[in-house]
Amino acid sequence: MNVALWIAAGVLAAVALTGGFTKSFLPVRKLAAAHGGEWTGDAPEGLVRTLGVLEILAAIGLILPALTGIAPVLVPVTAVCWIALMIGAMITHLRYDGGARFAVLNLIYLAIAAFVALGRFGFQPF
Repeated sequence: MNVALWIAAGVLAAVALTGGFTKSFLPVRKLAAAHGGEWTGDAPEGLVRTLGVLEILAAIGLILPALTGIAPVLVPVTAVCWIALMIGAMITHLRYDGGARFAVLNLIYLAIAAFVALGRFGFQPF
């Protein structure tokens, strides 16, 4: 179970890091031109950048506390925050044509985060 939880947290961290760097550093017009990123054209640039930074912090929060042994409870707390972020992402994607595919992907990420949260809060805490 511990290995499965580490893999799940690693997958989420990779997703969060990729999305975070993309939202933090790519030009918003380039993000808006990409399929699935249309919402960034309608959102304030500050919001897009803030979400990017939050995703980078989520990637850190899913891995670093467990690796260092410093406040490892932050791993499941971060997973719960990721669940909230994915709910918002699903709502946002569903507002755009073709967004249902991305909403399903967000639902998968939400399920993985729920697995990490439940596992680290209950089944296999650090």
